[in-house]
Amino acid sequence: MELSAEQKKIIETNESIKINAVAGSGKTTTLIAYAASRPSNARILYIAYNKSVRLEAKRKFEAAGLHHVVIETAHSLAYKNIVFQHRYEIKASGYKVSEIAQLLSLKNTGDKHSAYIIANHILKFVQLFCNSQVFKVQELDYLSTLEEESSIQFVQTHFPYILQQTRLFLARMDRNEIPVTHDFYLKKFQLSRPVLNFDYILFDEAQDASACMLDILKYQFAKIVMVGDTHQQIYSWRNAVNSLQKVNYPTFHLSNSFRFNEALAQLAFKVLNRKKHFDETHFCKISGKGKHKVIKTRAVIARTNLGLLTMAIEVMKKNPLLKKIHFEGQLNSYTYAEDGASLYDVLNLQNGKKEHIRDIVIKEMNSIDDLEKYIEDTEDVQLGIMVEIVKEYGNDIFTLLKDLKELHTDDKTGAEWIFSTVHKSKGMEYDHVILTNDFLTEKAIKDMVEESDRPINLEVKLGEEINLLYVAITRAKVLLEVPENLTPVEFEANASIKIIQTKSKNSSTSSAPAQKIKKVFSQPKHNSSQQKWTTELDAELRKRYFKGDSIADLSHLFGRTKASIWLRIKKLGIDLE
Repeated sequence: MELSAEQKKIIETNESIKINAVAGSGKTTTLIAYAASRPSNARILYIAYNKSVRLEAKRKFEAAGLHHVVIETAHSLAYKNIVFQHRYEIKASGYKVSEIAQLLSLKNTGDKHSAYIIANHILKFVQLFCNSQVFKVQELDYLSTLEEESSIQFVQTHFPYILQQTRLFLARMDRNEIPVTHDFYLKKFQLSRPVLNFDYILFDEAQDASACMLDILKYQFAKIVMVGDTHQQIYSWRNAVNSLQKVNYPTFHLSNSFRFNEALAQLAFKVLNRKKHFDETHFCKISGKGKHKVIKTRAVIARTNLGLLTMAIEVMKKNPLLKKIHFEGQLNSYTYAEDGASLYDVLNLQNGKKEHIRDIVIKEMNSIDDLEKYIEDTEDVQLGIMVEIVKEYGNDIFTLLKDLKELHTDDKTGAEWIFSTVHKSKGMEYDHVILTNDFLTEKAIKDMVEESDRPINLEVKLGEEINLLYVAITRAKVLLEVPENLTPVEFEANASIKIIQTKSKNSSTSSAPAQKIKKVFSQPKHNSSQQKWTTELDAELRKRYFKGDSIADLSHLFGRTKASIWLRIKKLGIDLE
């Protein structure tokens, strides 16, 4: 393969560098060429983002005759250096909230389900610490990571106890009293200040690295080549940092995509340019060099699980002769939270069938209201989405999921339709991509930016929302179907891009998930994040409720979650008046 001018410049340099590579620009090809151009006795390490990428990279490097290049993930490096040495047992699936509460014998503080709420915050605090560069838990400002009024107040009230138990949990893993998590042994690797015995380190998907991993690289003597796409950072919620923006290495670019053509490149470019509404330094360049014509794979990509399941059900109903579908990451990953709770548990709680609930935490809840208050106090996004799905489909979930499971095949190559969220489609490509209507629109972005007294981290979150749409668009190789309200103003369809009509192109959002995004990011008119309900606020709530304002509108107006609004309405007996 003939290398581009951009690739040649990268290969010719012999210092630590960072490469900003657009989607489909041949990152692995460039790194292989870079490694091949180095002396045959050079010690080269390639760090892949995850195990599947590692295996694929190993195959490609060996096919190029580069058998001396060591292919690892950050965790496999840490595993070999830490787990073997300390003879740790691994908790492969991670800890559940109920397990933390039991292991630490957490006490109830008087608040309902407080032991489980504390356990949930301990898990998040541990994850924050293990992905950070700091040496001590107490150096972190955990409170700054929270957004909901209820969870902030809870943690403020119980912070000394949460901090104490977080340190105790980490100490017990360190002493090998209980199995360790994957994040823990990577953190211990970082704290050991390791020196990696290599001349060159090629670090892929740098935009999604943790601060912990970045700190490990900072102390190496090797030449570092960081490669990634700053616009594909979509894991800040997992404490990822954009390493490409954190280091001062000379910057190189791979701006030619060989995945898609110029029409798709221009759409991606225009979407990314929405960052200019809040980031004057934003710059990007994308050229589409793809020449693919044949459509063999068709995928639906959504921002949320709810958006994806909704579309999958719609496709299933409209295509009675459908035989095989495939969900990236398997269908169960969309119906079970990482903590083990399932859609069925939430539905059984709503139906009052507690005897059928398997998850210990949900089984402790007396009602959906209880669960929503727990979600509010913990900011458990996954459980929140499950509640939304249950409210949307109710008892139909059993039949719908049964039908989807019967159509599901593990063999993606034989599927007529592939379904995926953006996060699970990362690194994938499909001939024909259909986007669901649950992404944030440009008008919503502009409205939020124009609002006064907006949160300090709004720009970071809006940037990641734009990245989500960019990643989804750039999975397509031949044809993209995109909702009209997600396209730029006056954008015209062409042979590669089909526009799906929506209710109103000028509406800020036109789907429940997108409305939820806007609510999360918008600063409320009432600055009530730390206020208790007052007589005046209750009076205004009563007036607006009878005026016909929706729960979502009231949630935004008063700066509280929908669950909080519902609880207040019920406590005041407004809905009975």
